[in-house]
Amino acid sequence: MRLERKHAVVLLLIAVWNVYSYANFTRNLYDAWAGGEDRTTGYFVAHIVLIVVNLVIAGYLGRLGWRAWRAGGRKDGPQDDTRGDREDAVA
Repeated sequence: MRLERKHAVVLLLIAVWNVYSYANFTRNLYDAWAGGEDRTTGYFVAHIVLIVVNLVIAGYLGRLGWRAWRAGGRKDGPQDDTRGDREDAVA
């Protein structure tokens, strides 16, 4: 699949939104912990895992979006080495 600039924009916006929303969520979770809210340790651990996973996803989507953005400006499009039609591929 060839990604175009419009796909890159969507991926980058989703990545930025994930970082923004989970940074806000992290701040709220910290405020709850610092304020002494009566929550179990499992509550904080589960939410920290959610935060980490979503920030990793945001990083991956951001990287994919950035690569698609850069490749979208080329005349020949992005290079796809997974098709198996390279000259150095063994038949």
